[in-house]
Order: sequence, then structure tokens, then C-alpha cells
Amino acid sequence: MDIRRTFSLNGRPAKAGKTIYWMSRDQRAKDNWALIYAAELAMAADSAFAVLFCLSPDFPNGNSFHYRFMINGLKETAQELEALNIPFYLLIGRPHEKIPEFVRQHKADTLICDFMPLKVPMAWRADVAAALDIPVIEVDAHNVVPCRFVSQKQEYAARTIRPKIHRVLGDFLTEFPKMQKQTTVFSENIQKPDWARAEALYSYSGAFPIVSGAKAAMETLREFADEKLSCYDEKRNNPNFDAQSMMSPYFHFGQVAPQRAALDVMKADAPDEDKDAYIEELIIRRELSDNYCLYNPEYDSIDGADKWALKTLDEHRNDRREYIYPYEAFETAQTHDTLWNAAQMQMRLTGRMHGYMRMYWAKKILEWTESPEDAFRYALLLNDTYALDGRDPNGYVGVAWSVAGVHDRAWTERPVYGKIRYMNRNGCRSKFDVDGYIRKIENIKKGGV
Repeated sequence: MDIRRTFSLNGRPAKAGKTIYWMSRDQRAKDNWALIYAAELAMAADSAFAVLFCLSPDFPNGNSFHYRFMINGLKETAQELEALNIPFYLLIGRPHEKIPEFVRQHKADTLICDFMPLKVPMAWRADVAAALDIPVIEVDAHNVVPCRFVSQKQEYAARTIRPKIHRVLGDFLTEFPKMQKQTTVFSENIQKPDWARAEALYSYSGAFPIVSGAKAAMETLREFADEKLSCYDEKRNNPNFDAQSMMSPYFHFGQVAPQRAALDVMKADAPDEDKDAYIEELIIRRELSDNYCLYNPEYDSIDGADKWALKTLDEHRNDRREYIYPYEAFETAQTHDTLWNAAQMQMRLTGRMHGYMRMYWAKKILEWTESPEDAFRYALLLNDTYALDGRDPNGYVGVAWSVAGVHDRAWTERPVYGKIRYMNRNGCRSKFDVDGYIRKIENIKKGGV
């Protein structure tokens, strides 16, 4: 594996020997560079390795809907690892309390962990690294081009990170090696995961709109590459067409590698313009979001926005708003705008919102709240709470782009928005059948398709 994907969290270089992979963001047994690296370290010393997952009860805004999607996927991952003779351990509790104890108990030589540029998981990893006297190595198995490697600063926009990614993309966009069956025994006493306890902690009784897990993720990817990719560039911004990849929940929970999606899309029988449009979103835009969260400590606040955006929003904070709604009205889709309500209900009912609608949805929250700070906070909380791909760098940057112009430029000045890009219902009507979209969501509410 390319060591440019690695980063030492406690200054200690990786050591060949008994290895533990603390899986978190990348919850899969296939196409996982962190798992591959753990296997390489163990094999180099004719030793063994294991995978552990620590189920924390206090991830911000995580709920039973999210946890059930994750747990169902982890069950499948555990089965795939077991078939490779790789033990999978499920710990329940706070990582900084559970993981160092587990590592010491099993006398590991190196701990491998995933890369995730959000505050809570970064704090978990820092605490675990500080508590151990063995190497703790982070592996970026999520980005095609490793985030820490491609840039050491916050990038201003897609146009600044794009050439940096393309310059080295050929080095990193390679096929994954196949995981081999492990022949060395990690431990004589393998504790099986207590799935019943995990499910009891986060019980969910509602109907689930999306099948989770690596198999479902790959089926969704194949369907996109074979049936939808050829019209992606033309129809992706029309929420009445099923032209998007539908992969974001699977990427968020690490049930499929974005690199696998890139490889399969590039091999697909589709026009180059459709492939290029998807790769732009999959690699450039998604990895720009990780860059923003890694290098901007205020990524989860409007204060992280550029000075021009904060200035223009402040200049218009006292502008008259035609409508002002409390958070509860947004949450329950009780605004005057049936198009906005439909978008919110799509997210509540299905865990997803079409990407074009998410921009309109967030910008209207800016227009209908008392302050830009309220708008940012409301949009982020709604997205984190109801979207399966919430609590993710893409979500933070999506809100920041819509509400505060992050990675965008100044536009024509207007009330409330200032120079932030504006969207309205008439603009949506010019792009798609608004009434048809509303009927589509109403049908979902009634239990239709």
C-alpha cells in the first residue's frame, strides 16, 4: 500500500507485528486500504491482525435510524471478515475508554485507524493515541487521493484543489489488491459480537426505506453504472428523474469505497461527458469537503465562511423577511412553500433529499429565519438528524455553500442574501416539473412508490 495514505497520530512509525485495525468511517471488508495495511504489517512479521469497531452512544445527532443502517451493514462486514479468518470485535462504549484497554489486553504492536476530519472522531483518535505507547497510524481509505497529502491548507474552491488532485490521480486511482485468508491465529478466545445488545441500545421499529450493507451498495453502484450513468450529466439536477447515483449513504457509512465507484464508472459503457461529470462530484467536490473540514476548525459554524460572505450577510441581517419560521415549523414541513415542504418530507421519509433540492431547501432556510446564524444552525441540525448521509463533511460544506457562500463567489446583491447565490421557486420551475415533484413526495407519504 502507498504509505502516503498514512499519518502517525503519536509520532511513532508503524511497526510490523500483531496489529489491530480500529474500523470506524470505512465499514467494509473489501476495497479498504486501512484493512490492507493492517494485513501487510501483520504478515511482514508472520503475525496476525484483527478488526474492532467501537459503538459509541454519544455521536452528535446520531439516532436509531442511522444506527440501524450502520449495524445492519456491520453485520455483513463481520461475516465477510470471518470468512477470511479475520476476527471482528464489537465494543460498546466510549472509544477513549474501551480501545486502549482492548489494545493492551491483546498486546498489539500497532493500531491502525480510519481518517475522518470531523471534531468528535478526531478527538477520539487523539485521546486513544495519547493513551497508548505503540504506533497509532491513521490511513485515509476514504478519499481517492489522501486528504492530508493532496493539500496542507484549506483550499479556496474546486478550481484550486482540482489541479492538485488530477496531478497525482493516476498514482492513487488503482485497483485494490484482494484480501487473502488469514492463516495466523490472533487469539484463542474470540468474543463474538453481541448484536442483540447493540440493537437494543438503538432500537428502530419503523419501515426502512434503504437496504444497507456492502452487497446493497455494490448493487446500487452497478445499477447506476449500467443504467443511469449515460444520462447523468443531462438529468442529474432534475429531482423527477432517477439519474443520481444514490450512493451517498453507502459512502458515508463506508460500506463501499468511493475509489471502487470511480473505477467502475470509468470502465462503464457511457459517454465521456457523463463519466467526467460524475467523477467531478465523486472525487473533486467530495474531497474538497474533507479538505474544508480538516483545515477549518469552524466548519460546523457560519464563522468558518469567508470574510466577504460574513460581511454581506451581516450588512443584510436586518432586512425585512416576508416569512420567519421557528425550527419546529421547518422540522415538520409546515412552511407556506409546498415545494420546500416536499423536500423536507422527502428527507424525513426516505433519509435522502435530491441534491438540487437540498440547495433550494437550505437557501430558503436562510431567507425565512431571523439571522444567518439561525439559518446555518437549523439547516445543519435538520440535515444531520434526518439525512442518512448527515454528520458528514459533504453535509457541512453543502450547508456552508448554500447559506454562507463557501467555495462559491459573490453574486448580484439582493435583500437578505446579500451577495450569496440566490435560488427561488420560479428558477426551479424552469428546470423541472415542480408540481410533479410535489405529487411524487405526496405519493411517498401515502405509502406509494
